[in-house]
Amino acid sequence: MSKENEFLTMNLYQGVRGIAVKILNRIDRTDAYLDKMLDIELKQNDLEGNDKALLFEIVHGVIRHLGRIDWVLTGFYKGQFSKCIPNVKNSMRVALYQILFLDKVPDYAAVNEAVEFVKKLQGKNSADLTNAVLRNIIRNKNSIRYPDRKEDIVNFLSAYHSHPSWLVKRWIKQHGEKFTEDLLIANNKKPRMYMRVNNLKTKKEELTSLLKSVGLNYYDGKIIPHFIQLHNLTNITEWEYFGKGYFTIQDESTGFSCYLLDVKPHHRVLDLFAAPGGKTSLLADIMNNEGEIFAVDKYESRLKMLKANLERLGVKNVIPVGADALEFTDEEKFDKILLDVPCSGLGTLIKKPDIKWRRDIGDIRRLAELQPKLLAKGASLLKPGGELVFSTCTIDPEENFEVVKKFLEENDKFELVDARQYFPEEYVDAFGCVQTYPNVHGIDGAFAAKIRLKTN
Repeated sequence: MSKENEFLTMNLYQGVRGIAVKILNRIDRTDAYLDKMLDIELKQNDLEGNDKALLFEIVHGVIRHLGRIDWVLTGFYKGQFSKCIPNVKNSMRVALYQILFLDKVPDYAAVNEAVEFVKKLQGKNSADLTNAVLRNIIRNKNSIRYPDRKEDIVNFLSAYHSHPSWLVKRWIKQHGEKFTEDLLIANNKKPRMYMRVNNLKTKKEELTSLLKSVGLNYYDGKIIPHFIQLHNLTNITEWEYFGKGYFTIQDESTGFSCYLLDVKPHHRVLDLFAAPGGKTSLLADIMNNEGEIFAVDKYESRLKMLKANLERLGVKNVIPVGADALEFTDEEKFDKILLDVPCSGLGTLIKKPDIKWRRDIGDIRRLAELQPKLLAKGASLLKPGGELVFSTCTIDPEENFEVVKKFLEENDKFELVDARQYFPEEYVDAFGCVQTYPNVHGIDGAFAAKIRLKTN
């Protein structure tokens, strides 16, 4: 894009709602991730704290509730809404999100803003169309019809709770209707922010005292030591103590795999999918910066991110390694291995709502073919008596226990270690593996299984 066009684009897409439309347009036409687009726009636009929060709210809200928003707009739009001009389509989505889900903005104000914005970009005819559709929805807001849940439960849940129908159908088959609807509702809640105290730089008492001193309310984590939940989303990474490495932003669910691995300061540890370094740095914290952690990642850009995070957190016992996980070799075997494998990410939809619209059943099948190879590779690097934790941030059995079960059936030298030795039963499934769900545990969905190589 030329500087002239870039300047013109910035002028056209002004204000929180204009920037929101710009981001949504890009997500529609590219494979860009929501948070990456949001981060780019926040850096390019000098927004105040409240406006940053509103931009995050609107863009995440539209993507989170996209199924319901598009269902309603499709019903009131004369023609094919899916073929609507992107600026008009996303202006209506932004306005309708405010109308259906936000109380602070009056309906007429949301409509007027959308109409004026569309008029500026697309002209009077498109603005009149936007005005007519949105005002018709407002007049009929309390009588909007969705699919009949008695006749078609999948389409009802899909439209009303904004999840793709293939996923709703899959979850109903796995968990039943009640659990599935509770899960959909939980996935659509606004995200919680967790931070992990970095004991290499500070202690929980000092950090919570600092939080109080700047008026940030917090709760203790549910079960994993040194995790704190902030009361509100905030630009916490701009705080000086983030830069000093006192804490890192990390969901409490990520701590299960690290504590299940049960590393000690004298261990030789392998983290086979290490970047960006959240789990690596937690392992280093648990080991008190002693022993050795080999942190492997395939991509140089991600290794660079890993190194920056480790440096900020004061981690000294990590050896970054650029290598493909399936090709990594070392002369000496490892005491402990963390295998946090690539997965569909379906346990993280609260924080990453765009994932549900990107994934399909083919993704799960492809991952379920790759993951056994990765587990076998990791297992081949263990010492006798050594232990490996296989973990994901998904809730799909095909990527979780089914992978572990097949491996154990084919490799009798390995055994499953019951996670009840480390965590309360409510976080452990019937097979002895960690499995969390947003609707049950109030944290991201995550899976972790511990496997030991027998000594004889």
